[in-house]
Amino acid sequence: QVQLVESGGGSRQAGGALRLSCKSSGSTYMHTCMGWFRQVPGKEREGVAAAHRSGLSKFWNEDVKGRFSIILDSPLNTVHLDMNDLKPEDSGVYYCVAGTWGGNPDCSKFWGQGTQVTVSP
Repeated sequence: QVQLVESGGGSRQAGGALRLSCKSSGSTYMHTCMGWFRQVPGKEREGVAAAHRSGLSKFWNEDVKGRFSIILDSPLNTVHLDMNDLKPEDSGVYYCVAGTWGGNPDCSKFWGQGTQVTVSP
């Protein structure tokens, strides 16, 4: 099995920045990608971004393009989500995911416990 542990959540004012990190351990050979989902209040859980061990990345959420970036350190099995120009609507619980790139589900077979991000106006 794969264990995912997130860190870096917290509170920021709008316009601020935050880095989320997630380390994978256990049977890390079982996943080719790592990424992030989020649960925003009042909305369904949604994918944010994912990165493949080869360096490829993709964004599932158009609203974060240009503001967020994802970095996968494959040898360390660690993925970072750099969030800039934060908006109040970015507030929510962010979940680290890992799985198969393009799989079903896409890069999200394994889930972390989640970390809270709160952005105030």
